[in-house]
Amino acid sequence: MASSTLAITPSLRRKLGEWLQEDLGRGDLSAPAVREQTGAAHWLAKANGVFCGGVLLQPLISELVGPARQQVELQLLVVDGAKIAPGDRLLELSGPAEVLVALERTALNLVMRLSGIATATAALVQQLDGSGVHLADTRKTTPGLRELEKYAVRCGGGLNHRMGLDDAAMLKENHLAWAGGVVSAIKAVRAEAPWPARVIVEAETVEEAEAAVAAGADGVLLDELSAQQLSSLVPMLRALALDRVGGSSVVLEASGVNPADLKAYSQTGVDLISTSAPVTRSSWLDLSMRFTPLEN
Repeated sequence: MASSTLAITPSLRRKLGEWLQEDLGRGDLSAPAVREQTGAAHWLAKANGVFCGGVLLQPLISELVGPARQQVELQLLVVDGAKIAPGDRLLELSGPAEVLVALERTALNLVMRLSGIATATAALVQQLDGSGVHLADTRKTTPGLRELEKYAVRCGGGLNHRMGLDDAAMLKENHLAWAGGVVSAIKAVRAEAPWPARVIVEAETVEEAEAAVAAGADGVLLDELSAQQLSSLVPMLRALALDRVGGSSVVLEASGVNPADLKAYSQTGVDLISTSAPVTRSSWLDLSMRFTPLEN
């Protein structure tokens, strides 16, 4: 089971409130049918997978009911990152019925989405088991959901790449073309970036990769090169890095990899394989909420 944490920041709380309001609109028109009733509910898994998003339930409840959060009791029966199977009981809720039904859709939507990403990530990580190679995500995320989608990747056992453009300078095809090449691009960034900042170069050719290492890049993203090419290129780049001033190491990353070919790439000597697949290609994990009336 992967272990991860998620900070419930004021910014995230505002988003949760906005997502609830998107569903509530001017008010739940079905509420009068259950008003003054107390109910209990539980969540069930309907598919095999990795659970993710339970950490959002209490903040969602707080945003929905405000200071009266004691009205709703929540008991999580599984933790984020846990494997689940059909029929597993995931959590239990009790409180005003109109609050439970108002919470249902937004909460399930978020958790099913995140659990789908965590499940897809775990399946890919399993293919790398024992290789020493890590699976990393990308910035191909849903606007507004990056923090949560990357959290789901961690719950599935993956690593987060850059959260944003301010985490590291990654010089891609357009940067290199407009800057006049690898060396000039790296020099321009080094001249202005704070000294702890890392510089990563996306290389689409062997020549670009060699130039990046020789120019002092901290990492090289080897994009859409075959596993066969990388098997010979990676040792060359490691040796080239040792010849740099101070013999500094370089992080080598494969990208543009077909998920079906992960095992072959894991044997090339790279440190990371990055992919957007868990976020962009995953399906929601099927969960449901079941209700039981309580005596008043």
